Formats: sequence, structure tokens, C-alpha cells
Amino acid sequence: MTLKVTWQQALALRMRRHLLDPVGTLAVPGVVRRLCGVQAQVASSAELAVRVRRRGSRKGEVARALSDGRLIKTWAMRGTLHLLTPEDGGAFLSLIAGGRSWEGPGWQRYFGVTTKSMDHLREVVREALDGTVLSREELVAAVTARKELGHLGEGLRSSWGTLLKPLAWQGDLCFGPSRDGRATFMRPEAASSRWAGVPDSEEAAPAAILAYFGAYGPTTAEAFLTWLGFGKRRLRAWFDELSDRFVEIEVDGERALILAEDVDELAAVKATRAVRLLPGFDQYVLGPGTADAHVIPAARRRAVSKQSGWIAPVVVAGGMVSGTWELDGEQVRIAWFEEAGRPPRKALKEEVGRLALILDRDVREEITLA
Repeated sequence: MTLKVTWQQALALRMRRHLLDPVGTLAVPGVVRRLCGVQAQVASSAELAVRVRRRGSRKGEVARALSDGRLIKTWAMRGTLHLLTPEDGGAFLSLIAGGRSWEGPGWQRYFGVTTKSMDHLREVVREALDGTVLSREELVAAVTARKELGHLGEGLRSSWGTLLKPLAWQGDLCFGPSRDGRATFMRPEAASSRWAGVPDSEEAAPAAILAYFGAYGPTTAEAFLTWLGFGKRRLRAWFDELSDRFVEIEVDGERALILAEDVDELAAVKATRAVRLLPGFDQYVLGPGTADAHVIPAARRRAVSKQSGWIAPVVVAGGMVSGTWELDGEQVRIAWFEEAGRPPRKALKEEVGRLALILDRDVREEITLA
């Protein structure tokens, strides 16, 4: 018989898995591993995403984990900058690289490259970073010193890093320690002695898929692909090969997959009443995608997913995004979605108090209806 549950139950399970109800005790790398990475182009948001999931935390702990090689920072899912664990991150990179997006004719025409010249760029960058850490300009100088690659200088200088992303996905480079506020690059094996490399996609797929469903299930293969951003060539075959690890269920009448090992917990879970303030670019909304109306009401997507790819800080109540917030001086300005019902003022006050402890500053809430 097919298990039938509600989205309230499904999101309650996800809140548990995201260390949000209850807040967890995992160390920093454990949090990053649990979430399958943490988006990190805004460093303060990435650190807050980790800290709100830990009962006890300290300022700068993400930077220390990077410095110690317990985390690496690199371009990953959807081409965006992420924190990953060096032991597990290569599995996600492998599937992204498997999409071979840089071999598309449009991509190659835009950058004036061929598959052969991209392979050559890869060789030159690996050689340039061997045993050293280089700034972007230093790396560009090393590449453009090769006459046949001189025309790539402008593209390589772009802060978007599009020409370098395929190299990151193949494990040839990652970000090093910031130098005078500017990015540096190094080899992943130099960044962390724990670096396990980028495995073959056939080895990587089970690890990546099962990790994602452990964090975001019940969900679908399509949601996994949207989150990953690339690499769909063997998606259906991989899921077929893992069929014994999944159970198909109904969530308010919709078909979804969950790991077989999680079925009993899902069946027993009660709806959550937890209220959490999550930072911008949080994995709770990025993992399923901002188009998932079960997490973000469809009419409120633009309030969360803004222009230029900006993802607003959100208020999550009962597993649903029920508002947004921003820090303005000593005010935490909460815009509560009117259709979410009466604002839970006591719970919001308590959560702002927790945020104050994390930020080590006096703040107070200001709640308005949006």
C-alpha cells in the first residue's frame, strides 16, 4: 500500500534534516555535509546558514574550517560558489562536470574556444597552480603568457568566473584564502589533505543522489536535477539503478520519492510549529528551488527570489516560507505574509533573540504585514 502523508509532515521531516527543528549539534563540516553544500557567494550569509543550525557557535568558525581544510570553497551547483566538504564535494562536482556545458556550440562561440583549447587551458592552469596560490590576475597572466590562449584574458578576468568553472568542476582548482580582499585560487588537494578527488560519474551518482534525498526528501528526480543545474545525461538510468533504495509515496496526492530508510520516520512525524529566521541564499529554499510552491507560496516567489539572482532572508514557520526579513541597524524588520495568518509574535521574538546572540549585538524585532 502506498504511504500517504501531508506536506506538513514532509516539511516537518525536512526541518529535522536541516537541523532547524530541533537545532542541531553537528560541527561545521557536518552541517555543510548534511545540506549537500552551502551557497557562499555572500560569505556572511553562508556563515549564518551554518550557525543558525548549531546550538552553540562562534563567529569565524566557517573561515577556520576553510583554513583548516575541513571545508573547501568552489564553484558547484548551478554554477554558483559553494562551501563543500572535501571528502564528499567531488561527487557533486563530478555530476555537474558530466554535463560538459563548455562543449556546447553557443558557449564556445561566445568565449572563442574549442574543446581542444579548453583542455589546453586546463593543463596550463593546473601547472600554474602546482604548489602555489595565485590571485586572479596572477593566474590570468600565467595563462595569457601562452600565445595560443592570449585571447582568453578578458573572459578570465570576469568576476563571474565562467571560463574557470569547468576547471573547478573537474577538480583542477578551488578558491584559496582571500588576499587583501581579493580572490585567490589553488589546487583542491593543496587546500585540504582530506580532498578525495572527483570520482567517475558512475561512482559519484549514487552518493550525490542519496545525499540529496536524505536532506530534501520526499522529492523528485526532477528537483534533484534542477538543484544540480547540469549533468542530466544518465539521470533516469541512475535512478533506475537505485530503485531499491527508494519508496514512492503520495504527498497530498502528489507522487514523490523518499529513501526507504526514512519511511517510518516520515510516517510518524508531526507537523512542526518551529519558527526560524534563515539568511539570504539559504539551502532550505535553494535545495528544492524557489519555484517549489510547497516551500515558497507561488505568489510570494518574487519577494524571495529577487533581481540579479538575489535570494532574500526568509522567515520559515511550520516548514513554509511565511515572510522575509532584513537587518537594519538595531532593527530586524520582519515582513510577515498576510495570508500566513496572525504573526506568531512570541516565537518571532524568541528567534530574534537567538539571532542577537549569534550576531553578538542588540537587535529587536519590528513586524509588519506584507
